Amino acid sequence: MSLGWWIYGAILGALWLWRAAEAIVGMRKVADISEPHWEQYPSLRVTIVVPAKDEGENIEQCLKSLLALDYPNYEIVAVDDRSEDQTGAIMDRLHAKYPDKLKVIHITEVPPGWLGKTHAMWKGAAETSHSDWILFTDGDVFFLPDALRRSVAYAESSGANHLVIFPTLIMKGFGEQMALSAIQAVFSLWQRPWKVQDPTARDHVGAGAFNLVRRDSYHALGTYEALRLEVLDDIKLGKAIKDHGFTQHCVFGRDLVSVRWATGAFGVVNNLTKNFFSLLRFNWLLTLAVVSVLTIFNLGIPLGLVLAPGLAKIGFALAYAAVAALYIRTSRSAPIRSLYFVFYPLAATLFIFAILRSMVVTLWQGGIVWRGTKYSLEQLRAASADPQ
Repeated sequence: MSLGWWIYGAILGALWLWRAAEAIVGMRKVADISEPHWEQYPSLRVTIVVPAKDEGENIEQCLKSLLALDYPNYEIVAVDDRSEDQTGAIMDRLHAKYPDKLKVIHITEVPPGWLGKTHAMWKGAAETSHSDWILFTDGDVFFLPDALRRSVAYAESSGANHLVIFPTLIMKGFGEQMALSAIQAVFSLWQRPWKVQDPTARDHVGAGAFNLVRRDSYHALGTYEALRLEVLDDIKLGKAIKDHGFTQHCVFGRDLVSVRWATGAFGVVNNLTKNFFSLLRFNWLLTLAVVSVLTIFNLGIPLGLVLAPGLAKIGFALAYAAVAALYIRTSRSAPIRSLYFVFYPLAATLFIFAILRSMVVTLWQGGIVWRGTKYSLEQLRAASADPQ
């Protein structure tokens, strides 16, 4: 029994140290466009598409932050996607005040074979044809005035076809900070951001808060019509960019783009419930396999620290030290507290629960209920298997 703990601890410690070291070194290669040398003034035309459904609480602040951008050549297309609150009225009021800068589209019905959000983004992007870039964002995202200027400057300088800014997450209360700090700290173990610009690497990235795409690249991949039933449309847009041989970059930019992604720890779970089973292609066997691996890889750390005899705890302690190092590294570019690594086992348990909940709820409902609309599992699985 003691030998088993030694082997388990040695393997776990080695894996965590290796992956953490790779991430810490690799993330240094990711550019930070908040640095002074990106204080540039490009002038290429940009269309900003903002889909929103029942975002009455956030849409005015979002649009006002976009209207305050110091970029010289842009327009905003706000898309009211069947909202039942004041979202559409707020958009119309702001349009009346800024008619030359803000255009508003009201959608009352989604055609069969589309998700509401992908349809709204497709409609918004289709309204204009003369911009060089399209920025897809969400109705609850807030921008600093220089966010667009710096991002376009970087995209043009790097030759990127697609650029993602990692948004700054607004976190309030212990539950949000505990869960979202863990997501940010170990994100680089799931996807390697420093590899996304490598055309030979599988790594790709997308963010609903900030997906900046060259217009000709967006049309070459088939527009959002090719992603019409993708639940994780932002990530799948990034994958489509890579699959079509285009160049993708991601950057840091502390506070340039910010969003409150969830309210409380169970708000995080609710958001992940929609996403996780889709990420795993609605495959329950794959989901159970992933849950098993995550349990062994993550919950084995506190288990070994408690149950392993004597010096057999060393491997598990090294694994926990690697977790702490990831938190410390992430705290330099995101507003997380490095000491929250203490709660990582609790956060990992929450994520494993969210994955299982995502599978169970989706299977039980026979699909996904998103913003009041149900999309059948059969329909979503067919879209997930589509080579497009």
